Amino acid sequence: MHGIEFDPIREDDVVRHVIHELSADRGGQIVTPNVDILRRAVRDGEARRLLVGADVVVADGAPVIWASRLGGTPLPVRVAGSDLIWSLSRALAGQGGSIYLLGGEPGTAARAERVLRDRFPGLATAGHLSPPFGFDTRPEQFDAVCAEVTAARPDLVFVGLGFPKQERVIARLRPLLPRSWFLGCGAAIGFVAGVHRRAPVWMRRSGMEWLHRLAAEPGRLAGRYLVHDVPFALRLLATATRSRVGTPRIPVPRRPEGDA
Repeated sequence: MHGIEFDPIREDDVVRHVIHELSADRGGQIVTPNVDILRRAVRDGEARRLLVGADVVVADGAPVIWASRLGGTPLPVRVAGSDLIWSLSRALAGQGGSIYLLGGEPGTAARAERVLRDRFPGLATAGHLSPPFGFDTRPEQFDAVCAEVTAARPDLVFVGLGFPKQERVIARLRPLLPRSWFLGCGAAIGFVAGVHRRAPVWMRRSGMEWLHRLAAEPGRLAGRYLVHDVPFALRLLATATRSRVGTPRIPVPRRPEGDA
């Protein structure tokens, strides 16, 4: 879709794949493009590179799912980072694995860590950090953040800094933690901590979650959603309807069968 290949898999498939790869000491990265992220990738070469460099690409946005179906290469279901933070933590708890939470407003990551530890007693929490705004533009602070995460040696790092900043941070961390998995999860750390309230289930299922977020943060999101994302989503659906061409991507795992 616009040159971004999506994996036609469900949430539980992602979880199984991550657990399998961790058991084989292989790290990786999950990205969950929605309409806003896809729009940016169409216009920005760096944003596109940050997406195509990931190991697992799943759609976090109803219009992306609708467009895939209209275009004749249907994705099975939306897979949201705000759901994966729970399901991956649950799975890691069952394996005695560890997580690290990076992002959110001051104190948010610490609160989210407590929530996940209470919900999943077997989960090891390797650490948390809510870095100061603009840390990624200050080399010394950026280096210090990367050093702290690397020293914790987590199995899985949830990075909630918003696209594309979180993916830039992940790109820095992956060579330092080649056996770890990374998920850029946007506002999910805040949702877990209870700092922000997620949309009701019916809004998520009907593709209206963006309206809930718009109502919660109109000053920050009105221009992005109404001026840019809604027109892009309409063009995406129209293009998919006209095309109905393309070949689905081969599902993960992507390793050769002999490595399974």
